[in-house]
Amino acid sequence: MKISARNKLHGTILDVTKGATTAHVRIDVGGGAVVTASITNEAVDELKLAKGQKAYAVIKATDVMVGLD
Repeated sequence: MKISARNKLHGTILDVTKGATTAHVRIDVGGGAVVTASITNEAVDELKLAKGQKAYAVIKATDVMVGLD
C-alpha cells in the first residue's frame, strides 16, 4: 500500500457497526488504543470488512487539536 498519509496504524478490526448510510469500524491498534473510523456502508461492503481482520487506520488531517483536563 502506497499512500500520502504519514499516519498508518496497523491493527485488528474489533467490530463493524452499520447504520443507515455510514458504518463505524473499530480497530485495535495495540497498547490499549482503539481507533474508530466512520465510513460509508458501501466502503465496508467493497472492502469486505469483518471482525478479526487485519487492517490499517489511516489518518490524514489538516488540523490537529490539543486539549487539557
